[in-house]
Amino acid sequence: MRFRSSSGLAAIVVAAALALTGCGGGSGSTDTSTSTDGKVDGTGKTLNVLVGVLSQYPEQQKQWQSDIAAKFKAETGADVKFETFASANDELTRIQTSVVSGQGPDVYGLGTTFTPTAFATKAFVTLSDDDWKKVGGKDRFNKAALGISGPDEEHQAGIPFVSRPFVMAYNKELLAAAGIEKPATSWDELAEQAKKMTKDGVYGLATGYKDNFDPWKFIWAMAVQAGNPIVDGGKLKLDDPTVKKAYETYFGWLTEDKIVDPASVGWSNSNAVAAFASGKAGYLMMTTSSSLPTLEKSEVAGKYEYALMPTVPPGESSSKNEDAASILSGDNLVVADYSKQKDLAFAYIKLITSKEEQLNYQKIFGDLPANAEALKELAGDAKLKPITDAAAKSKATPFTGAWGDIQLGLLNVTVQSVPDLAAGKVDSSALEARIKDSQSKGQASLDRASKG
Repeated sequence: MRFRSSSGLAAIVVAAALALTGCGGGSGSTDTSTSTDGKVDGTGKTLNVLVGVLSQYPEQQKQWQSDIAAKFKAETGADVKFETFASANDELTRIQTSVVSGQGPDVYGLGTTFTPTAFATKAFVTLSDDDWKKVGGKDRFNKAALGISGPDEEHQAGIPFVSRPFVMAYNKELLAAAGIEKPATSWDELAEQAKKMTKDGVYGLATGYKDNFDPWKFIWAMAVQAGNPIVDGGKLKLDDPTVKKAYETYFGWLTEDKIVDPASVGWSNSNAVAAFASGKAGYLMMTTSSSLPTLEKSEVAGKYEYALMPTVPPGESSSKNEDAASILSGDNLVVADYSKQKDLAFAYIKLITSKEEQLNYQKIFGDLPANAEALKELAGDAKLKPITDAAAKSKATPFTGAWGDIQLGLLNVTVQSVPDLAAGKVDSSALEARIKDSQSKGQASLDRASKG
């Protein structure tokens, strides 16, 4: 998920949850009845589900919610009320309010990188064997998608919904015209190829420096590929030289290499997708299969392919972590421990993670299914192969309740550097100071989490 956090809020959520009594994991009580054939009778009940807004496909999301609600009503007799959040600030505020009050949505749709923070609150169900059976069994899900469901196989809270590994898209015609035979596999090679395509209003790369979610992922990838795990036990390593090198490379596309549109300093991901879709960029960076429905209806339809993002870090000839082609990304579903409708919640999750519904969701929104059978059915789609390869080469972000704050710290370095980027140069000492500040705040959050 393209998640962003709010400074210190993750720690506040955790602290508030730990202060409550009776918030441990487990299925707890339920006021819905389950028949001997496993069907849940929710007649007269309403299940509350909180999900993020899909800003790229708002009308399609409303229609999907309406259709799913109708199917759930027919199956259980219960209604579904969807609530949405448009930003991570909103998301964390909603969770904080629910954790403290002990009431709110029954089911939350969370990004994978936020699952550790949610797990640390102890306000969501730690899944038992019986709980997994209620959603169709653990074997229903692609094993890789379970990689950030919990700290270990015995303590899992996140039920995989969709997989969203990050890749890059490339314009086959622009690469060919520049004499480029195949997509870059190193970040240095990427910059060199992009220079060859930058001319006449066309740029080598499309990315959004002001996006609320993506910038930190570039830094994470380059640093991890260089051998820096970011979190090493109880130590945070944002002040490692690999992190500064990653920022210098990322910012340098604009300030030094001149391979991105100067306007991209104010772009979000949607602006970058639009630029690529109009044929104005050779590469679209840090995208997912959710771009597929848009690109298939654009000027580049039939002219683009997806590829793994580079795995060789800047300034190096080989990678120390080739499996870090993408963060382990997607959405997990968690059930609130305070919910009195847990069986109904699990019935809803069972419905939307079925093979049929997962394939339908992929057709509408592009995201890869977390359902193993549905994913296998898409294996023959050549356009999706690089994305499934990225899923196999995805690396989970550290499973710590502090990750939300650490992720925010990585993002904030870019946020604070935007004025400098707009002016055409990011001062080295200013960059070091921003990284040092994020290191200090992130380490404090990591220390709190380890004591939690």
